[in-house]
Amino acid sequence: MLKITKITDYGFVLLAHIATHHDVEVHTAKDLAQSTALALPTVSKVLKILTKGGVLVSQQGSRGGYALSRAATEITAREIIEVMEGPVAITDCCSEEGCPRECKVSASWQRVNNAVFDELDGLTLAEMAKG
Repeated sequence: MLKITKITDYGFVLLAHIATHHDVEVHTAKDLAQSTALALPTVSKVLKILTKGGVLVSQQGSRGGYALSRAATEITAREIIEVMEGPVAITDCCSEEGCPRECKVSASWQRVNNAVFDELDGLTLAEMAKG
């Protein structure tokens, strides 16, 4: 079964909340934890990963917090997953290192992986936040 981790799922939840509440300039970790019913340490961890990956920007100070680094229409599901988990590859044959052995199914898995890429690249945070 292909499955993203809970921490990545939480990343999508937080980003969708930020995207749909664009009337607020910056969101604090505490406010996001309360709004999404996620534990504050988990929210802080996810926000740090998303900031380091360039999906969010952080503002320090008493009026600080987090905001999207660019419009939600420009952030793709693939980018979010790759920031949270690393490169998308459904099998070892599809990883950046390539297939560790010569096999007959590698090209087929590459086709499937490319189809997944296309779908993830075509799905924006703005679309996901709509519900």
